[in-house]
Amino acid sequence: MDICQLILDDHAEQRRLFGLIEQIDPADTEALSAVWGRLAAFLDAHAEAEERHFYPDLLKTGEGANDAEDGTVEGETEDAITDHNTLRDAVKAVEKHTVGSREWIDAVGEANVVNSKHMGEEERQGLTDFRRTASLQVRHDLGVKYAAFQARHITGVKPVNKDVEAYIDTHSQG
Repeated sequence: MDICQLILDDHAEQRRLFGLIEQIDPADTEALSAVWGRLAAFLDAHAEAEERHFYPDLLKTGEGANDAEDGTVEGETEDAITDHNTLRDAVKAVEKHTVGSREWIDAVGEANVVNSKHMGEEERQGLTDFRRTASLQVRHDLGVKYAAFQARHITGVKPVNKDVEAYIDTHSQG
């Protein structure tokens, strides 16, 4: 088990769920609500799991990879946590609209754009960085914690935006 692979697996599931929504007739609000509800909960739990079990260790061992913000692990992490906050806001924005309406579909599309950009960056930056710098044992141990967190929060978590600077300060120490 490898936390990097678990995160990639989650990304594939997020893409799949967004794709399902795109294929459901807007008049089928029951199906849209069900799939969106699962996706929204999954996005929140995924972000929280990463913030608890991936980024703290990345900050301790990472060096910054590929096109990381300012070339550092701190910049890489700052960008990711900011993206998570932006995605939480995009998910909340969907809830302001009537399911199946043009506005709702557009808001879901915006959440997809935000999420897709974030996943691409994370896959090129944080995950690459961690595969280069963390041992297989660390990746396994964090994978177990990550999987257990996801299992305990299958219906989601309370979405709470993070203060990016405080997050980095807290997790860069020690």
